[in-house]
Amino acid sequence: MAKKATKSFILRVDSDTMDAIEKWAADEFRSTNGQLQWIITEALRKARRLPKKKRTTDNSAEDDEPSE
Repeated sequence: MAKKATKSFILRVDSDTMDAIEKWAADEFRSTNGQLQWIITEALRKARRLPKKKRTTDNSAEDDEPSE
């Protein structure tokens, strides 16, 4: 699976909000950056703003075989 390209940018957040994000991230066993990415992705998904994922038409037979 190809890794998605990422873009970096500076985000200014007040200290109370950042403290809440850091605590939430720790509670979820995520990094602060990972938590922010998750929050943004969830907000985009709920607002139906994420680009639609392309479905692959090549479903390999391996997925249909029972595992041993």
